[in-house]
Amino acid sequence: MVGGGSVTAVSTEPIASDSGVPLRQRLREALPAAMKARDRVALAALRSTLAAIDNAEAVDRAPDVDRRLGIEQIPVGVGAAEATRRALTPAQVEHIVRAEMAEREAAARDYDRAGRPERADQLRREAGVLSAHLAAQPDA
Repeated sequence: MVGGGSVTAVSTEPIASDSGVPLRQRLREALPAAMKARDRVALAALRSTLAAIDNAEAVDRAPDVDRRLGIEQIPVGVGAAEATRRALTPAQVEHIVRAEMAEREAAARDYDRAGRPERADQLRREAGVLSAHLAAQPDA
């Protein structure tokens, strides 16, 4: 399962080094490159981090939104339950990426204690992928 080290080294490099490119966009741009390189470690890190960012944008829908409506008035169909998503600030996106890194590092320590060094190493490499993108952050 462990691929060549050179593939991981290629995909951990941030795609766009332009200081004007937001972190989230750099992560999204790195995804196709990781797919093309068949870098499973980078793919896992990027996909789960982008999913965490998407989840943070989700808006909770109140449980009683449709409770007062008659059944014939409840909206149904495609888009009926759509709500405007939250807009995250660059600082919030960075916080999510740092939290994803911290989760991987903590899990890696747990795997080391459990005698699973190969899984711990994979998680540390995933954290390294995310760290490389954070290192490319412009100092604001």
